[in-house]
Amino acid sequence: MTSVTWQRRRTALARFWLQYRTQRAGLVGAAILVVAVLAALITPFVIDPTVMDVTKATGAKMAPPSLEYPLGTDESGRSILSMILWGSRVSLLIGFMSALLSMVIGTVVGIAAGHFRGWASAVLMRITDWFLVLPSLVLALVLSAILGGSTSTIILAIGVTSWASTARLIRAQTLAVEARPYIERSLALGAGHWHVMSRHVLPNVAPLVLANTTLQVASAIVAESTLAFLGADSGQASWGSMLRGSYDWGATTAGAWWYILAPGLCIVAVVLAFTLCGRALETVLNPRLRGVAR
Repeated sequence: MTSVTWQRRRTALARFWLQYRTQRAGLVGAAILVVAVLAALITPFVIDPTVMDVTKATGAKMAPPSLEYPLGTDESGRSILSMILWGSRVSLLIGFMSALLSMVIGTVVGIAAGHFRGWASAVLMRITDWFLVLPSLVLALVLSAILGGSTSTIILAIGVTSWASTARLIRAQTLAVEARPYIERSLALGAGHWHVMSRHVLPNVAPLVLANTTLQVASAIVAESTLAFLGADSGQASWGSMLRGSYDWGATTAGAWWYILAPGLCIVAVVLAFTLCGRALETVLNPRLRGVAR
């Protein structure tokens, strides 16, 4: 039985890859993400972390790109390229983890609100509406200021303030799934709430959750960069904190375009890559979207 199950999963993955390969934009996005993730993973093995120490910087301040410093230096003489690589670890970590936290909360609340009716659903949806009405960025800024600056704080602040739209989406899909006849037959045979939600509803909403998670990572990276620019950084170098540093030290007026352009382009490229992958996943996993322009 186990071998049959694994065979079905391998067949499903092969079918998914064949369909995903037809999405050219998705392949471009996946290639960018692979490069970004590999760069973040190998950075500790190729670049000494002491390069981030301002007391050990040896370069000229605000020096333009050169052979020694391909992307120039910052206000302390540190290599922008090294900061970009080390900053990618923090930005990607916050993006992935906060999106994961957001999707877990949104999925649990959405399935529960769609499955349970009456006062339970009403309470969950009123809480969801409250989070939808409040500006998530402002709420995340307040939370990070109260809890203190750290990577885990930023992840928590972004994750707990960005799940409401996901909950709405999952609830709508849950209502559609539970309207199908086999759900009624399962309940008639004595299936409990946990069985219906975990065995029937969750597998059917999982493709939507996967596609939405990819898009949520892009939003989380933008949110982290915005929070860092506003001063609520994690205490470690990230692309957002680099933009903040370029602003504080007047990189624009000093003509240090490399200090602004490098982290800005990294944010744009990674966010675009996640968006392309998310749209491609949405097209592959939703049969009604297949055949649209790629």
